[in-house]
Amino acid sequence: MPYESRLALGLVPYTAGEQPKDRKFIKLNTNENPYPPSPEVEKALRGKIETLRLYPDTDATELREAIAEHFSVSPEQVFCGNGSDEVLAFAFAAFFAGKDVFSPEISYSFYPVYASLFGANLIQIPMHSDFTVDVKGLMREGPVVLANPNAPTSLALAVEEIRMLAAHALEKEEILLVDEAYADFAKECAVPLLKEFDNLLIVRTFSKSHSLAGLRVGYALGSPRLIQALRCVRDSFNSYPTDRLAQAAAAASMRDWNYTRDQLQKVIRARDKSKERLRAAGIEVLESQTNFLFVHADPTDALWVQKALREKGILVRYFASEKLKPYLRVSIGTESEMEIVTDLLIELIQKK
Repeated sequence: MPYESRLALGLVPYTAGEQPKDRKFIKLNTNENPYPPSPEVEKALRGKIETLRLYPDTDATELREAIAEHFSVSPEQVFCGNGSDEVLAFAFAAFFAGKDVFSPEISYSFYPVYASLFGANLIQIPMHSDFTVDVKGLMREGPVVLANPNAPTSLALAVEEIRMLAAHALEKEEILLVDEAYADFAKECAVPLLKEFDNLLIVRTFSKSHSLAGLRVGYALGSPRLIQALRCVRDSFNSYPTDRLAQAAAAASMRDWNYTRDQLQKVIRARDKSKERLRAAGIEVLESQTNFLFVHADPTDALWVQKALREKGILVRYFASEKLKPYLRVSIGTESEMEIVTDLLIELIQKK
């Protein structure tokens, strides 16, 4: 008889992007920000070592207030966790356990893991042939979770389409969870809809736009009722998910929005320049509203391109599923890094 539970034996865990230790790479495989966080982060951490003997503020009050101020919501509408992945896990437990939950067929690959972990039945709705989300297809008898902008396709639904989904979910007395990990790189976001829909939960992260992936801070925005449900689940796991250093650093970063906005613009400029160069060379690239490009690198299977880039010291992400394997996901690095990877992509793809 196995020691492991049936749950543990049945799980297929999420596979994170490679974090190499053997050599130095141009690392464009995990959607990290190529620029350092705000200088205010370092200032906020000074003198904090002595305080580490004490448990952190359970409710991350200072951080929640900084987030609330930035988005013009109340602190009661903000929940903080140990990365957006933890916040998403709490949300699956709080709102989807034991239910049918609907999601686009191609989306963040952690969703099926959470569904298995928390006893939800994830029903994946096929996408259109151009990788756009079938909005009407998601309007079923149950809650909806989607990443917007989507990963790994980089495409985004318009706010009006999110409003349609939220209105339908409200009519069915269900929630709409929108994972906005990449929304700061997009043209618009769903946050203004919080004023209209108390069934809308938005999950965000400090990892991408704030350059704090190594700190692990995520948060949710929603009605006080939804936030209270997340708090209940959190306190059934761990009452202290965000540590003292993380709270101080993330709050400082959120308040220094001018710095963050400047770094966002650098990433967006490099993204759009690389996209246009690849398209000019005849290579298909989806219309990105994220900090990565989804590049059609081979008619059938782009694994060879990913391997060739790795040999040249460049890491990009390859997905082995039938619909995704012709593509590579290329995170946006500095402008000089993007010139190198774009040149190599054009050389490799055109040579075949």
